[in-house]
Amino acid sequence: GVGKTTLIQKVTHALKSSGVSIDGFYTEEVREGGRRTGFDVVTLSGKRGPLSRVSSDSSTSRREYRVGQYVVDLVSFEQLVLPMLRNVNHSSDAEKKICVIDEIGKMELFSQAFIQAVRQTLTGSGTVVLGTIPIPKGKPLDLVEEIRSRKDVKVFNVS
Repeated sequence: GVGKTTLIQKVTHALKSSGVSIDGFYTEEVREGGRRTGFDVVTLSGKRGPLSRVSSDSSTSRREYRVGQYVVDLVSFEQLVLPMLRNVNHSSDAEKKICVIDEIGKMELFSQAFIQAVRQTLTGSGTVVLGTIPIPKGKPLDLVEEIRSRKDVKVFNVS
């Protein structure tokens, strides 16, 4: 809630309008009647789908991924994000690209395929990643800490 996604959107817009090759996704709050009911994934190519929604009941089915009151729609998330990341990872080296990943957080990290794709994107040559990670609180998230401690990563705290 400090403005990470807003900052990502403004930077993305500025880069696009200066002709930079950029792809990726950001997450956006979904609100109904003034209250937050979930989050959507929005790709820079304009596709949108649910990342999570408030659960209507407190019982959890065995195959449900939850963060607080939100149930994560892993299928929707992976269908939108994985093809885009694969595309970024397989573009030619001549095509320097910026990849926006907003965000690498608890909900997204339920996807093992996403974790692998992010690692591949970070190690791939020629791709600059503009991403957001949460401030550490509670149990550390392995991939987030791995990213934070990389020598080739610059972390800016947004407040």
